[in-house]
Amino acid sequence: MIIAVPNKGRLSSPAMEMLREAGIKVESEDRKLIANTNNENIKILFARARDIPEYVYMNAAQAGITGYDIVVESGFDVDVALKLGFGKAKLVVAAPRDSGIKSLRDLEGKRVATEFENIAKKFFSEKGVNVEIIKVSGACENAPAIGVADAILDLTSTGTTLRMNGLEVVEEVLETEAVLIVNKKEKENFHVKALITALQSVINARGMVYLMMNVHESRLEEVKKVAPGLKGPTIMKVDADGMMAVHVVIHEDRLLEVVEELKRIGAKDILILPIQRLIY
Repeated sequence: MIIAVPNKGRLSSPAMEMLREAGIKVESEDRKLIANTNNENIKILFARARDIPEYVYMNAAQAGITGYDIVVESGFDVDVALKLGFGKAKLVVAAPRDSGIKSLRDLEGKRVATEFENIAKKFFSEKGVNVEIIKVSGACENAPAIGVADAILDLTSTGTTLRMNGLEVVEEVLETEAVLIVNKKEKENFHVKALITALQSVINARGMVYLMMNVHESRLEEVKKVAPGLKGPTIMKVDADGMMAVHVVIHEDRLLEVVEELKRIGAKDILILPIQRLIY
């Protein structure tokens, strides 16, 4: 199986890190076009993020990681198997604060600069607003300032760049993040399914911790109420004095309160471990 991964840009490093967390590691740090991994059945294809949907559609790569916005813009019929939880941003229409453009209707007959030409055409057509799409490559925040366009349709994550260029959001177009895409003919491929399971397990484990403790059997019901876990705690007998070992998975946001409550109940030898992967 070949997995296409962005060779540069904001999605590149997080994508490689997530694959590493899923147990897939590139053998060499050299970014060759195609790299071997620690799994003899998996190779990594480093490519431009915008080319990855086409490579997956053509089955040059059976799976790929890229932005959802790029998938939509490409128009290629691939299966979005997973949202990966990083690279989150919004595709928005924005205009200069002092332009008087406060709604999409104000853009009637005006020019909109974007590198997302297909998304822009479909969006404005569905909204019934006639605009001239100015195709640009890369960032287009300065297009209104230099007179190329009256507004832009572009990605923003924090809004800082828009504000620095005197722009404000007129309307949101879509939300995007990194996604795993697969060739539709390969969805039942064993290695593709294993990849989906591995990446999903990394997502499942985010923010979760594993608690181990010893507690007297007379307090088990109290422990279950405080830390019910995913489907109830795992309980094992420790010795003849009624001590039980309890293992449970909880969200780390609850950790401080849960540990203090467990101590109050009488839990001892509490051990807290990070979870790398979690398969339900």
